[in-house]
Amino acid sequence: MKRKKGSRVTLKDVAEHAGVSRATASLIVRNSPNVSDQTRKKVLAAMDELGYVYDRVAANLRSKRSSTVGVIFTDIANTFFSDFLKGVTTTLEAEGYTVLLGTTFDSEEKQVRLLSTMLEHRVDGIILCPVSGSSREPIDKIHKLDIPIVHAVREITNAECDYVGIDYFKGAKMAVNHLIQNGHQRVAFVGGRKESTAWQQRIEGFKLAFQSAGLEVDPSKFISTAPTRDGGTVGVKELIKKGAQPTAIFCFNDLVALGVMVGLRELGIVPGKDVAVVGFDDIPEASITNPPLTTVSSFASQIGSNAASLLHKRMVDIDRPRERIILPPDLIIRDSTFENRQYL
Repeated sequence: MKRKKGSRVTLKDVAEHAGVSRATASLIVRNSPNVSDQTRKKVLAAMDELGYVYDRVAANLRSKRSSTVGVIFTDIANTFFSDFLKGVTTTLEAEGYTVLLGTTFDSEEKQVRLLSTMLEHRVDGIILCPVSGSSREPIDKIHKLDIPIVHAVREITNAECDYVGIDYFKGAKMAVNHLIQNGHQRVAFVGGRKESTAWQQRIEGFKLAFQSAGLEVDPSKFISTAPTRDGGTVGVKELIKKGAQPTAIFCFNDLVALGVMVGLRELGIVPGKDVAVVGFDDIPEASITNPPLTTVSSFASQIGSNAASLLHKRMVDIDRPRERIILPPDLIIRDSTFENRQYL
């Protein structure tokens, strides 16, 4: 095949060089799974030989579709989201989509900016793990544009979106019941933002466990902080300064729990011996910390996979009934909890 020297390599050039139709070549540059591996390799080799560069912006303008999906989450340092993203990307890439990522660090201002950026890139849909206390207004605007959006992990109250998450209420109740059954009656709750639906559901589970056991709930032992390792360290020091040291601490998530254990040690208190500690999420570090952390597994990868599947179904049928998937939690008992024989 001869081309004019210096001219831009087109997709038609690639198709002719590979001996396939332009439509087939187009499927391959858009990562469609509906092409055989043999044909894909042949076309990719032709691209390399000719020096072809896919002009995604121009393609977006022609098709008004991008074959991309935006995923916005709160904390890149939290390995829960690493597992969550594995589930998302594995599922969406199998459907031929490229995933664009954005991190809000639990800032609504950054969330609004990222949502705008995703729309500017003409994403076909969005998976959003909302920041604490998110406003509905940006979500309503996205709905008006007929851009599918799925909430995961947390949700925005009264937003008409598909949602995937864990049963935080049940998970918290299981964790606190475990502590009560082991003789702990002075139990604190550390971490998380009060504005978050995930925090509110955990607190309700905590309260019900206490009430069911005939114990009085002490709100002064609820310490709200950033849902981070540093938040846990700061929160437990604030808690201990109040006096009446608890015998156990239920933490908003595992990162907070790891920070709580650091803070306890800095105060000369031994986690797993002097104070029992329970986390939430079962991130990889939970099993290898000292002591290994008792925690509630929230199946991050499965949440991600289900969120991606819901988004794909919504992109295929924008008017389908709204769907909620709530996964059951599982309590993983390790050495950070112990029997408090004073009340057994």
